[in-house]
Amino acid sequence: MKSYDVVIVGAGPAGMAAAAEASRAGLSTLVLDEQTRPGGQIYRDVEASNPVRRRILGPDYDIGLGLAAALRASNAEYVPGAVVWNIDGDKRIDYSAGGSSHSVSADSLIVATGALERPTPMPGWTLPGVTSVGAVQILLKSSGIVMEDLVLVGSGPLLWLAATQLIAAGTPPTAIAETVPRSRYVQAAKQIGKALPGWRYLAKGFSMMRAVKKAGVPIYRDATDIVIEGNTAAAAVTFTSGGRRHRIETGHVALHQGVVPNQQMTRLLNCEHCFDASQRAFLPVLDEDFETSVANVFVAGDGAGIGGAKSAAMRGRLVSMRIIEKSGKPVPEGREKLRAGLRQDAAVRPLLEALYEPSKDVLVPQDTTLVCRCEEITAGQIREAVALGAPGPNQIKSFLRSGMGPCQGRMCGLAVTEIIAAARGEEPSTVDYYRIRPPLKPLLLSELAGLDYGAPREAAE
Repeated sequence: MKSYDVVIVGAGPAGMAAAAEASRAGLSTLVLDEQTRPGGQIYRDVEASNPVRRRILGPDYDIGLGLAAALRASNAEYVPGAVVWNIDGDKRIDYSAGGSSHSVSADSLIVATGALERPTPMPGWTLPGVTSVGAVQILLKSSGIVMEDLVLVGSGPLLWLAATQLIAAGTPPTAIAETVPRSRYVQAAKQIGKALPGWRYLAKGFSMMRAVKKAGVPIYRDATDIVIEGNTAAAAVTFTSGGRRHRIETGHVALHQGVVPNQQMTRLLNCEHCFDASQRAFLPVLDEDFETSVANVFVAGDGAGIGGAKSAAMRGRLVSMRIIEKSGKPVPEGREKLRAGLRQDAAVRPLLEALYEPSKDVLVPQDTTLVCRCEEITAGQIREAVALGAPGPNQIKSFLRSGMGPCQGRMCGLAVTEIIAAARGEEPSTVDYYRIRPPLKPLLLSELAGLDYGAPREAAE
């Protein structure tokens, strides 16, 4: 079995930056990534994009080209199409690539798996034609595909970014139903003074909202009681806004309630986690160098707490600098400057988190709403299990099989925790989260049977 000084899981901004920094210092570095090209979600397919698509996606997207080029130019081994399905306490990493499984070991592991979109359970969210705003962006970035007749529902910066990109592509959304209560704007305004170091983000946000308004896209504020209608597919969205009920006929709906750290891998490694009330999500407990409670396991990027692409790249470099330091090699210059840059970049986060706190409709959905899509478990069934004595997600899993499907709880985990906490009158930190077991991702038996301990092989692109 081949061993590396550093193994990085994920080739988004954090993983790419970490790999370039570690390999420059002479550390043997391996990058494993599920996608066929580097970039992660934010810079997805940036190397393959054309000038027209980059113009639509905006200048921030181009930053990914430099990060991808630095990864390609480095001495790091890069394996695209690699699905990591298990990591044990000795930092042995099992992954599938090229139709078979492989194992490598690491002295230090960097988890750079980024963020997931928050589960958004509401009536009709499982109908064909309903997707997430992140999925809309994936189609645009990877294939140049845009959905016509699209209604955006929810809140968060990504919702407005996707709207402006769709406008730039010549297919503006039909409407936006924003779930932010009007009172939340007043609460968020109290954070403006602290957010001023991140004024560029504020300016960009206002610019996106102006662009949407200028394009004539109808915006419905303080949308509540959202229902996606349809028998075999989405047919309309209904909601309350401005004191009256609205109905918009559409075959395409994109939902979004912000993004949350992807905690599956750190949970598998039994890293300590805590519930962050401002982000309404669990975060791994980290020291100032982003090292977890498990020695030599680090988290870089949004998996350490939502900060955005710029912060992710800085975190990636800082993690590698700490690993370089622990290996006894000279630490590259610029460490304190990076830390100062992180603090400045994070200044806007309290305002965004106060403004875009997830909607109560998705935190505490109706009894009839499906929550676990894989096993078709409703919020009412979860509440019934709590009434029978189930104290947390793992007991709910035993009762109902929620979290045991192909997504391993990614699509329902936080929602299940919130429902249990509300039903028991407790905090999510007390209820906790699913216990994660391998395999992290579905794999074929033939891939498992073909497990070898040789050098990694690059998957066919």
